[in-house]
Amino acid sequence: MGRSRRTIPEELLLLALDPATGTTAQPQSLDLGLAGAQLVELALAGRIAPDGDRIAVVVPRPTGDPTLDSALELLRRRGAPVRAVHWIGGPRLGLRQTYLSHLERCGMVAAVAGQMCGVLPTTRYQATDTAISREIRSRLDAAIRTGVPPDPRTAALAALAHAVGLGKHLYPGNEGRSSRSRLRDLIRHDPMGGLVAHAVMDVQNGVAAQPRRGPAGPPRPSGPARAEPAHGVPMQPHHGPMARAAAH
Repeated sequence: MGRSRRTIPEELLLLALDPATGTTAQPQSLDLGLAGAQLVELALAGRIAPDGDRIAVVVPRPTGDPTLDSALELLRRRGAPVRAVHWIGGPRLGLRQTYLSHLERCGMVAAVAGQMCGVLPTTRYQATDTAISREIRSRLDAAIRTGVPPDPRTAALAALAHAVGLGKHLYPGNEGRSSRSRLRDLIRHDPMGGLVAHAVMDVQNGVAAQPRRGPAGPPRPSGPARAEPAHGVPMQPHHGPMARAAAH
């Protein structure tokens, strides 16, 4: 896979970055969304395909993206197709930080060192090229405004943005209510994105134990069960002794 195009996990993370604070909105559900975004990206690359509510590896050949290839190899080692909800709900320690570090290496974000409470070292991230974030956002806005079915990549991004609760971050307040509703409706335009988005919401709702076979249906009337604060606790502490102490 060439690197001329941004991946869906990268775009989801850029959408979640708050330019005013340098932190990510919805930090807990965003981690689930990134795991789901990897599945969509692998499906678009022809490496995996949905099998009911499960994910099957169809072409185990590496994509050339180390993070995606790591996920692909883990899926391949499972042998049998794995339920999307189980995959997304599994441990993904450090996935968000992996993508933040990748975006920094690519020059799309810059790390800004700081301190919490004047003591604990932290890192915030600022987009270095706001035109990229504006382009991503404009694709969502156009799909919402026109009602024209978007391309599969944009449809999947919209589905994941809704699933992780970014609607209130992107379209806040009462004036954004109709846009949030239309963002949810975009789930129907990409079967793989819909499957993964529903799996993300199922993990948040704690219903991963109930299997749901068949392709993703029309969008559900409600969003994620747990409403996260618009600006959670997304600062990335350095992994020094004080950071570990604060984490416990």
